[in-house]
Amino acid sequence: MLVAKPGLDGHDRGAKVIARALRDGGMEVIYTGIRQTPQMIVEAAIQEDVDAILMSILSGAHMAIFPKVMELLRENGVDDVLVMAGGILPDEDIPAIEAMGVKGNFGPGTPLATIIEYVRTHVAPQRMRQALAPLRAADAEGSDQPA
Repeated sequence: MLVAKPGLDGHDRGAKVIARALRDGGMEVIYTGIRQTPQMIVEAAIQEDVDAILMSILSGAHMAIFPKVMELLRENGVDDVLVMAGGILPDEDIPAIEAMGVKGNFGPGTPLATIIEYVRTHVAPQRMRQALAPLRAADAEGSDQPA
């Protein structure tokens, strides 16, 4: 699982909380840090052979950044990775975001357990190296808390 903060957005507290919750939910998580370009995100995803990418964005640049990430993934033959987004995503942009292939769009207040379960059920089955243990409350402490 790759968690990335694309663009000039420097607010990463939520991304760190989600990265930790995913890790506590039994997933290997790579957090890229802030100010990642689309190229940096795609290169990291390819190098680490991730099963999923979660981009967290608060800056409002999602309609410029997400298409570039999806284009670069396609250009590099990456078509079996779940791509998700979180942060400030206006409702009117969600259909366009989903049409470009970014699924599981999570806004502020989404319970962490919801995000963990979404990843568990939507990663392509052939990419799962091993089955994950059932999610327990102790696995993702605070998982009932919003992101």
